Amino acid sequence: MQHDDLIFMVEQAVKAPSGHNTQPWLFRVEENRIDILPNPEKELKVVDADRRELFVSLGCAAENLCIAASVKGYKADVSMPEDGSFVSVQFTSSSLVIKNPLYEQISQRQTNRNVYNGTVIKENIIYSLRNMQKEENVGVYFLLNGEGKYNVVADYIMKGNKIQLRDKAFKDELSSWIRYNKSHAEESGDGLSYAVFGAPNLPRCISEMIMKACLNPFVQNRGDKKKIQSSSHFVLFTTRHNSIKEWIGLGRTLERFLLELTASGIAYAFLNQPCEIKALSEQMKYSLLIDTEYPTILIRIGYGKKMPFSLRKRIDEVLYDI
Repeated sequence: MQHDDLIFMVEQAVKAPSGHNTQPWLFRVEENRIDILPNPEKELKVVDADRRELFVSLGCAAENLCIAASVKGYKADVSMPEDGSFVSVQFTSSSLVIKNPLYEQISQRQTNRNVYNGTVIKENIIYSLRNMQKEENVGVYFLLNGEGKYNVVADYIMKGNKIQLRDKAFKDELSSWIRYNKSHAEESGDGLSYAVFGAPNLPRCISEMIMKACLNPFVQNRGDKKKIQSSSHFVLFTTRHNSIKEWIGLGRTLERFLLELTASGIAYAFLNQPCEIKALSEQMKYSLLIDTEYPTILIRIGYGKKMPFSLRKRIDEVLYDI
């Protein structure tokens, strides 16, 4: 297997989404295999203490690897060791492999934190998304704006903002991943760029003062309320047993879903607050009558103008160094 093919696959894998755009992965490239390992330096120890969102991100990266493999004529098989410490993708050359049509969307996918235009997604598109391939023990639930359960989830998001933005440790961790202007973003190659929030490129001292002033429940809820009202649906992803294997499977399912949204011109943004706070998560699953499942990832979807793309680390910075 050509080394260039493996590097090409890693280049696509790193375009996957991750919490705060931490890019919490390292790639160990072998002769016909790529292992995706968690990068302990990129863990979010406050908001993701159980590493659930980290492993979801690794699953997203694994799905991109599989899709990219099809471009080079390889069949990809995903597995994990018993201890769940990393994800392994094995490649086998095959003349029967067909290029995955979602490949073209990998470089186009973006998290769009804008207010959307309020247009409701047509039912035939929702039907197609409902029937998308899902990994084992992963659930996907659609909640239409205007329906009772949509409003219930919106309330949990507001409660989550109040809890998180009154927590100094949460705010400190979030602030450490904000990139306040162009030079700050380009220097780090990761994190939440000022541009993805629609902020102007100002001197860092000014941007930092403004953005930190906005990290309070009142401002966040006021902004999120507008964004929620402008969206078409919430989509909630769940797992059955809340295990590492299922988080990886959810990540693979999520990445397929996000690429399908991108192909349909549909925007999305994460609103994971009620999934990240255990008490709210427990309450929400009973409110939604899914009490045997674990709410894991929550997004809103709709139609909105394109936003700037988040930056990515150089490939040499994410290759595993033995």
